[in-house]
Amino acid sequence: KATMDVLFDDFKTMRMPAHLRVSLACCLNMCGAVHCSDIAILGFHRKPPMLDHEYLDKMCEIPLAIAACPTA
Repeated sequence: KATMDVLFDDFKTMRMPAHLRVSLACCLNMCGAVHCSDIAILGFHRKPPMLDHEYLDKMCEIPLAIAACPTA
């Protein structure tokens, strides 16, 4: 969210010189197509995120992302 907060005005007013792909990966495995992006950002957690397992399976797409990540 912080990344898009900074870049949102540039995308909204089309101030970039050409099409631009920005990707954010959560770990060094880079499952988010970071290798084919113009700007790649590696984000990491200082502490493991707290998961609420009771509601996790009802969230949209979250179980698929966690199941696909080899380090999750």
